[in-house]
Amino acid sequence: MKPAPFEYVRATSVNEALAALAAGNGEAKLLAGGQSLVPMMNFRLVDAPVFVDINGIAELAGIEATANGGLRIGALTRHYTLETSDAVRTRFPVLHEAMKHVAHLAIRNRGTIGGSLSHADPAAELPAMAVLLNAMIVTVSSSGGREIAAEDFFLAPLTTALEPDEIVLAIDFPGLPPGAGWGFEEFAQRRGDFAVAGAAAVVVMDGDRVTEARISLMGVHDTPLRASAGEQALIAGGIDAAAAAARREVEPMNDLHGSADYRRHLVEALTRRVLRAAIEMAAR
Repeated sequence: MKPAPFEYVRATSVNEALAALAAGNGEAKLLAGGQSLVPMMNFRLVDAPVFVDINGIAELAGIEATANGGLRIGALTRHYTLETSDAVRTRFPVLHEAMKHVAHLAIRNRGTIGGSLSHADPAAELPAMAVLLNAMIVTVSSSGGREIAAEDFFLAPLTTALEPDEIVLAIDFPGLPPGAGWGFEEFAQRRGDFAVAGAAAVVVMDGDRVTEARISLMGVHDTPLRASAGEQALIAGGIDAAAAAARREVEPMNDLHGSADYRRHLVEALTRRVLRAAIEMAAR
């Protein structure tokens, strides 16, 4: 299939992109990597009168170290750049690991972090990583800028808190606590497919006691889910209690890839694995 007719604007600055969005009266769409948007256009699942291409805005790409071990990642930064960045590998190894599971190399070469977050597929790796790592989404519109916590950014499948005239500029990842351990696991039927279910964790230890826990789940809820009950259960009762609590938190759907009950089973198994890995790492 082919997309419906549309106007095409190639912006060379953020201000130019904002002006094009404003001229679209809420109906214009941004085009970044296009790895999700273009197929949806071809199937006419997305039909907009104007598409604003922001690939020419060089200032939107790049990785910058910030205070206390954090990173600011420009919205146009490609998946493959994240995968191969020494700064990401050193400061956020769980993000580095997750990037290896994103689709296939051709898609990672073009897809962008801002595009993936704005697309908001609940089975995608980057939204789950943003929630796990307490990321802040930095945006701008014609009325000014704001920062949106990742947990507040994802509202429903393919739906975010972005306004029609708003652009993601960057994603701020605060540094991880010293000595934090991590784990990442996902199950997909074929390599490169979207995850049927996935889990990631960050854990901080004081001796043999867990003092901080983060658990993020994907593919098993309307949005990437921070499993807060699982986190509390880990601190209070251990790994098995946390995995069982995480299973109870999710509201998965039935589809051709697996039933809701199957996804709940995967959540419990994958949560147990990532917590074991994270605790073992943090205890070293």
